[in-house]
Amino acid sequence: MNGFHDLGGFQGFGKIPHTINTLSYKPVFKYDWEHLAYGLMFVGVDQLKKFSVDEVRHAVERIDVRQHANTLYYERYVIATASLLVETGVLTQAELDEALGSPFKLANPALSKGRPAITGRPSFEVGDRVVVRDEHVTGHIRMPGYVRGKQGIILHRTTETWPFPDAIGHGDTSAAHQPTYHVEFRVKDLWGDAADDGLVVVDLFESYLDKVTEPSEASA
Repeated sequence: MNGFHDLGGFQGFGKIPHTINTLSYKPVFKYDWEHLAYGLMFVGVDQLKKFSVDEVRHAVERIDVRQHANTLYYERYVIATASLLVETGVLTQAELDEALGSPFKLANPALSKGRPAITGRPSFEVGDRVVVRDEHVTGHIRMPGYVRGKQGIILHRTTETWPFPDAIGHGDTSAAHQPTYHVEFRVKDLWGDAADDGLVVVDLFESYLDKVTEPSEASA
C-alpha cells in the first residue's frame, strides 16, 4: 500500500532536524495527553481483544490524506482506535459525535481483505543475499516502498516469530507466524549515485524476501 506515511526516498522536504539518541533517559511522549491515546489502543487490543495492533496500523493508513496531514502522530492513533471500536460494535458514530460535540471523522472503510504469508520455504541465513519482492498490494503491508525490488544482505534473523502483518492487519487471526530479518542495503542501491555513501538496515518479514540465486547456481 502506497500511503501518506510511506515517505522514504521522497525529496523536497528540506533538511529534517534530528538528534542522536544517547543512553540517557528521554521522555517517550511529547505531550501529556499522548499516553492516553496509546493506552486507548491497548484497551481495544488487549483488554477488549477486539483487534490487533496491526489492524490499528492499517486503520491509521486508512485515514483520509487531508486529515492525516493535519493531525499529530498520536491523534492518528486516537482516530484509528475509535474507527475500529465503531467497526467492532463497541461504540457508535453517534456516541462519538455527541462526545466530541461535532462530527467525528473516522478512517475510511477497508477495501482489501489482505493476503496470506508465503510458507513452506527454508528460512534465510545470516549472510544470504536477498531481494525484496517487487509487489504493489492494496491494504496493510509493513514493507517500505523504497526497498521494493532492491537487493540486500541478511544481518540477523529474529528468534521470535509474529503473525504476518498483511494477514493479521486485516483481522485474519490464523495468520502464519514468521521471523523478521535485519536486511542491509547500500544507500546508492536504494536512491542512486546522487545519494551519499552509506548503509540502511530495514527490518523485514520473511514473506517479503526471496533469496538471490547466484549465476553459478542458476546454470547448474
